[in-house]
Amino acid sequence: MAPVAPAPKPVPVPRAAPRIVKAGQERLQKILAAAGIASRRACETIILEGHVQVNGVTITELGTLADPRRDVITVDLQPIQREDPVYILMNKPKGYVTTVKDDRGRPTVMALLHGVEGRLYPVGRLDFNSEGLLLMTNDGALAKVLMGPEHEIPKVYLVKVHRNPTTELIKEFQEGFLLSGRRLKPCHVEVAEKGDNPWLKVTLTEGKNQQIRRMFAAVGHPVSKLRRVQFGPLADPLLKPGTWRFLSPQEIAAIKSL
Repeated sequence: MAPVAPAPKPVPVPRAAPRIVKAGQERLQKILAAAGIASRRACETIILEGHVQVNGVTITELGTLADPRRDVITVDLQPIQREDPVYILMNKPKGYVTTVKDDRGRPTVMALLHGVEGRLYPVGRLDFNSEGLLLMTNDGALAKVLMGPEHEIPKVYLVKVHRNPTTELIKEFQEGFLLSGRRLKPCHVEVAEKGDNPWLKVTLTEGKNQQIRRMFAAVGHPVSKLRRVQFGPLADPLLKPGTWRFLSPQEIAAIKSL
């Protein structure tokens, strides 16, 4: 009986190298939609049909990355209109959702931006019943940096809670509170205004969904009011709820240096 030849070893399939996203790059269909060419879905069709060029090269692959401020992007060889970067500081009032659109028909912060051209987006979120400072911009690269958890940008809130928390509880928050089985990053808590229902000053370097409300509710001190008073280097105690202003050049430099 002839010996059985060993089975051939499987040939390893080479893996594609991970795509490296450089600062400022975005998906091409997103850039086209932001420039007002068409909806993002329609822009995908325009790309697939070969109507779009980047630096003179026709692109037909979805997911192609480009930098709208460095690359020459054209549709049928006609340059798209590039938007100048816009940076706005808003004092969001209660009763507004921090999104561009809301499926439930609630008013969004976009309704407060009267007279501003271009497509802006809120950086991060404040929930419907919270108020305070909110950065809005069309600078997608900067927004991605500011929302990245690895940067730990401090955000300061004034929080009114029911009853006075103990010194031990405040220490627990500052050492890293255990919420829903997950250890949160340490946050700084101090009393801003004494009373039976005091105002606390809370500084976070992470922003889990409704984190402050959930933290205090979990220990029997529900939040009745919450106001963000500082976002990184940005603060403006004179900015009234429902109003906004453009950032100064100094503020833009400060926020970009984070």
